[in-house]
Amino acid sequence: MNRPTSQSGAAAPSDPAAPERATPPSRAAARAGGRHAELDLDHFLPYRLSVLSNRVSGAIARVYSERYALSVTEWRVMAVLGRFPGLSANEVAQRTAMDKVAVSRAVARLTEAGRLERDTHDDDRRRSVLRLSPDGYKIYDEVAPMALAFEQRLLAGIETVERDALFRLLDRLDELEMQAEAEMAAESR
Repeated sequence: MNRPTSQSGAAAPSDPAAPERATPPSRAAARAGGRHAELDLDHFLPYRLSVLSNRVSGAIARVYSERYALSVTEWRVMAVLGRFPGLSANEVAQRTAMDKVAVSRAVARLTEAGRLERDTHDDDRRRSVLRLSPDGYKIYDEVAPMALAFEQRLLAGIETVERDALFRLLDRLDELEMQAEAEMAAESR
């Protein structure tokens, strides 16, 4: 990552033990052109995770987008339904943390292309569920091994202990994020 620089162009000192955080200025100072909040993106977890996710997804996407004319969203829908057939579009959106509208559009394109099939739920005729079509499974069965091979190459330089720690930390961050979201929802009531 690039370190922030001072006005002279020299690298600004940074203490990794105490990363810079956003410091909101007073409203009057912001209106008067005074000091603005500072956000050190190099140490801001949501930004770092987003950038990494975009890079990794983009690298994998180059393979399946050229061969199968799939967007990242469409592949994610297919990947989830390949593993968990019979979900609704809302359930796909929940599992992927993607926007419902983006999932709905991807489902429509995949259905139109003959890669998804829509059916009604056995217990609730009003609820539609999604499955990969035979053509969808053909693509899934070709792309999934490519995605796994990419993951293996990506993780090859990380020791098993570090890899295990990484996944434990990701699971913990996921738990903490859901907890924080629930707390924020409770506070807004």
